[in-house]
Amino acid sequence: MPPAKVARKIEPSAHPIDRAVFSIQRSAFAPAKAPLHAVTPKSPPRRENPFQFPVRTPVIIGEATYCGLLPVDGCLSGQLNGEGGGLTIKQRTRKGTSASRPELDGEICFKDMVRVNGHIAGRVCSEKGTLIVSELAIVDACIDVAIAVINGTVNGDVIGRVRVELGRCAVINGNISSPSLAIKLGAVFQGQCRMTQITKVAPRRESHEQQCFEFE
Repeated sequence: MPPAKVARKIEPSAHPIDRAVFSIQRSAFAPAKAPLHAVTPKSPPRRENPFQFPVRTPVIIGEATYCGLLPVDGCLSGQLNGEGGGLTIKQRTRKGTSASRPELDGEICFKDMVRVNGHIAGRVCSEKGTLIVSELAIVDACIDVAIAVINGTVNGDVIGRVRVELGRCAVINGNISSPSLAIKLGAVFQGQCRMTQITKVAPRRESHEQQCFEFE
């Protein structure tokens, strides 16, 4: 009789349900993935155009000749040469409440009429012209004109060969010389007043040759 064979011991395989439970527990401890969102590309920042900015009110309005300093904070355009030319200036608006600095510092001469809207310094003269100083204007200069209509602040002497008018917001720190002076209620005048005579401009005399030529 042949010897009996030893039966191999086969271990029972894991139940499919246990595998499912193990996989569920393993996935429960796995880190959750963040949801994906669409990212829009950022547009590059816009560069400010140096030629486009809020323009300041002109310091003076009118036709005049000027000799002095002119600080520029803005844009210049045009052409200047020995034979003439033209130049356009655009000043930026001032920000903050810092102490005001003169926008023009020199001598201003004119013939007809000039209006001051900003801060100027130096000297203003005109033999027959009219000077108007607005309420927000500051004039740190000596004024020698025919007619002066002042509504702002003037730090200096004022000579009006015809008349001087001080508005309600006028502040004068200096002496006034004029044959006619009008001061409205509210104006401030600190200085001396000297009443003068009206200076008459003598008519130009033509030569004898010009007179004969015109009559011929």
